[in-house]
Amino acid sequence: MIGILREKLENTVGRLCEVLVPIKHEYHIGEGKDVAICTLSSIDLLETIARNTDMMSRILVVGRLLSENKGISTLIRFTVRYPGLRYIVVCGREVKGHKTGQALLSLHRNGVNIDDNRIIGAIGPKPFLTCSQTDIESFRRQTKIYDLIGSEDLEVIKAKLSFLCQ
Repeated sequence: MIGILREKLENTVGRLCEVLVPIKHEYHIGEGKDVAICTLSSIDLLETIARNTDMMSRILVVGRLLSENKGISTLIRFTVRYPGLRYIVVCGREVKGHKTGQALLSLHRNGVNIDDNRIIGAIGPKPFLTCSQTDIESFRRQTKIYDLIGSEDLEVIKAKLSFLCQ
């Protein structure tokens, strides 16, 4: 009973936050084919990259990642729809409490528990994915992840992008 009440409260608070603190964009599509940049909770970094025409000409997408469940499931579905996507650069500030960057790295490294789709090794509160096992394994095979978690330095991110787009 307490678990049900807690979940209802969390859902209500989440909807209230969406109304009170609207975030303009979750992602921006670029002109590239094989690189994605994930800025975690760094919304200003997302917008800075989206305004950088040189970077956007070389990446497929730049987006945020705020949850270790719905967010990662959405990222997996996007990746499966774009089979040319090979590299994901994870940068920006980690999401407090959810640790989405850590969960994404754990997913890529360890996969999920077959019984409940829980990301193995994730430390966030609800690292349960809604994707199929097939999509999860396709994501893991298709992509290589570069860990720049904590970095909001545009020059560091550009250097990684230049390395990947040689």
